[in-house]
Amino acid sequence: MTQVTNPSTGFATLPLTPQMLANLDQLGYKEMTPIQAASLPPALLGKDLIAQAKTGSGKTAAFALALLANLNPRRFAIQAMVLCPTRELADQVTTEIRRLARAEENIKVVTLCGGVALRGQIASLEHGAHIVVGTPGRIMDHLDRGNLSLDALNTLVLDEADRMLDMGFFEDIAKVVRQCPKERQTLLFSATYPEGIAKLSAQFMKAPLQITVQAQHEGTQIRQRWYEVKDSDRLHAVSLLLDHFRPQSTLAFCNTKQQCRDLVQVLQAQGFSALALFGELEQRERDQVLVQFSNRSASILVATDVAARGLDIAQLEAVINVDVTPDSEIHIHRVGRTGRAGAEGLALNLASMSEMGSVGKIEQLQGRESEWHPLSELTPGVGAALRPPMATLQIVGGRKEKIRAGDVLGALTGDCGYAKEQIGKINVNEFSTYVAVERGIAHEAAQKLSGGRVKGKSVRVRLLEG
Repeated sequence: MTQVTNPSTGFATLPLTPQMLANLDQLGYKEMTPIQAASLPPALLGKDLIAQAKTGSGKTAAFALALLANLNPRRFAIQAMVLCPTRELADQVTTEIRRLARAEENIKVVTLCGGVALRGQIASLEHGAHIVVGTPGRIMDHLDRGNLSLDALNTLVLDEADRMLDMGFFEDIAKVVRQCPKERQTLLFSATYPEGIAKLSAQFMKAPLQITVQAQHEGTQIRQRWYEVKDSDRLHAVSLLLDHFRPQSTLAFCNTKQQCRDLVQVLQAQGFSALALFGELEQRERDQVLVQFSNRSASILVATDVAARGLDIAQLEAVINVDVTPDSEIHIHRVGRTGRAGAEGLALNLASMSEMGSVGKIEQLQGRESEWHPLSELTPGVGAALRPPMATLQIVGGRKEKIRAGDVLGALTGDCGYAKEQIGKINVNEFSTYVAVERGIAHEAAQKLSGGRVKGKSVRVRLLEG
């Protein structure tokens, strides 16, 4: 086992091409993160790896640089494949690989996920690709139909392998891996290390090197506070924390789906803008929830650990641990979602007497005692209820109708007469387009857009209630 605490090295120490180093510099990659410094040297030597790393640690660049180094751009065949648990993560990984591949000419990356028509994916594969990124079920589907050949594959990546196992993908992964050439490099990344990982590595990896990077954060960057609660007061305590600290954007973690549902009901009844994210949501509902939270139309996202994996949400002001997780490493991952990119974050933790054993394990891992505060010191915020600054309009029609973000912005700032500053993030999906607008103009903007035209066509618009 290779244990790495906090190496910090420049990318120039790696055997990368001058073009790749120049591109990394241009992208702002100055120093390697701990997981990159620990995993890239052996990965670039072609070794199999099991690397423990969380979302946001720089793991995507770690495996992307390794698979790009193995690639021959002149050979139009699938040479690398990345398996991901969800479509969102697959999209994020594809975007990152494309950015890193800019140094090479014409490297084609194709995303293969469910919830999207097969036809377009088949056409992309027929045009030739070097790298595929996708979910196990959809990749199995393409293999079964004969659309996908893995004969030239030299690098296989299993990203967030623990979450894929949580979602019941073991058999699908096994079937996919059996269709890969025996002589290949396998890189497995996982935030935790459940039994299934050992089973996967024993079956499909060659003497893998295990790399664990300490899941730590700068103590100064994230303010952690602990509050003791009775179980019966827990959900009400969340409202007290929100009223007192008044964060614009909060991710609240619960240990169960039922707790997620109960908390969202309590918060919505008290006038908070809260949405739930848990395993069994349909892809369309999941997309809507994530769009509304990331574009500032909903203030609070209540989620289970499994549902929140793979999300990298910018400008997250607070994390609330509604329940203490029995796995202390998961606590570190939860808390690490706030205080990103040098910003100060706030982690608020609720614990009952029965959870104190888990709190002790977290203190051991963090190497410091918890800072406890009484609930009685929380005072309600002065002024209006905490409402998000934006609201989301959903337009029926997306990429299939060739709608682009610029078309929607043009319709709102042109015919509808709004200022550019009143419009927020615009997300164009396959069949829907979501646009954030200032909350005060939302109803009127929905009516004006419904009565006007986008790209010369009239559209149906509805306001999503956050």
